[in-house]
Amino acid sequence: MRFLVASCAVLGLALGAVGPADAWGAFGHRIISAVAVATLPDSVPAFLRTPAAQAEIRVLGPEADNLRRAGPAFDGDRDAAHFLDLEDDGTVQHAVALANLPATRGAYETALRARGRSPDDKPTQWDAGYLPYEIIEGWEQVSRDFALWRLDVYGETHAATAADRDAFAAARTLRETLTLRDIGYWSHFVADGSQPLHVSVHYNGWGNYPNPHNYSNSKTVHARFETAFVNAHASEALVAPRVGPYVTGTGPFPARVATYLLATNSHMEAVYQFEAADAFTRGTPEAVSFALDRLADGARALRNWIVDAYAASEDQRVGYPAAPVRDYESGKVPLTPGRLSD
Repeated sequence: MRFLVASCAVLGLALGAVGPADAWGAFGHRIISAVAVATLPDSVPAFLRTPAAQAEIRVLGPEADNLRRAGPAFDGDRDAAHFLDLEDDGTVQHAVALANLPATRGAYETALRARGRSPDDKPTQWDAGYLPYEIIEGWEQVSRDFALWRLDVYGETHAATAADRDAFAAARTLRETLTLRDIGYWSHFVADGSQPLHVSVHYNGWGNYPNPHNYSNSKTVHARFETAFVNAHASEALVAPRVGPYVTGTGPFPARVATYLLATNSHMEAVYQFEAADAFTRGTPEAVSFALDRLADGARALRNWIVDAYAASEDQRVGYPAAPVRDYESGKVPLTPGRLSD
């Protein structure tokens, strides 16, 4: 783990020197990822609550941006994972209501294409962004990680032979490494979802839309808010007290994601109001508090959803034939290394 943390830190510094950061900026992403892990409750596995785990996930917060510009195939597929161009009526392309997202990205794109305004205008997920699905898919992956980890822990102490117990112990160690990596990478997109300009058609200047308040069309609004301003005024120590205690999630996870993104979008106009008042240049207390609250929103969502993913993992069906994790842990279904793929 120490090697991974050190390697990622060196890589992050090297890439950070190449040019400006994307999304919240590397610093903002590190704040959100680190604060989320630092505020995890005791109900999650101990390996997540160590200083080393916090350091690793902090470093991995900007990783999805570090990987950008890898090449045309990679970028063409992945760039749209960072945003959602939400219209002012709460829909995507006036076709899909965020509060009623289709179950899969394929169904989402089908709905977008069906709403094309002309035969030549068939919007896709790459035009509109698919941030909600990146968050949902990441949560499903982390919940699966936890399910496999739980079985490895169980097998490490309950397997019939010493060889099998050793095999489960080795698998557990590997699964912890994978889980930290998956949470760290996923944390980037949860954090993107707390930046109001990442969930709006008004993402960098108001654009070609009705503009009765004459909001700015400057192409520097986005970066000045999320990077320069955050770098100057935010810190983990200032964000952490704003996160609050864990609250159990209710309802289907996609609906929780939609609620989160709609709440973030509701703060979009405030960014332009602060920009119009030159509050980001002057560093007014109100603008600083606003930025800290948005960072705290991201950390709170990430922290809560990690806990929820662990709680949901007992219902994951694992192995062949597939059975719920709780049936293995209760001894109802026998567990052997050959039953699992890892």
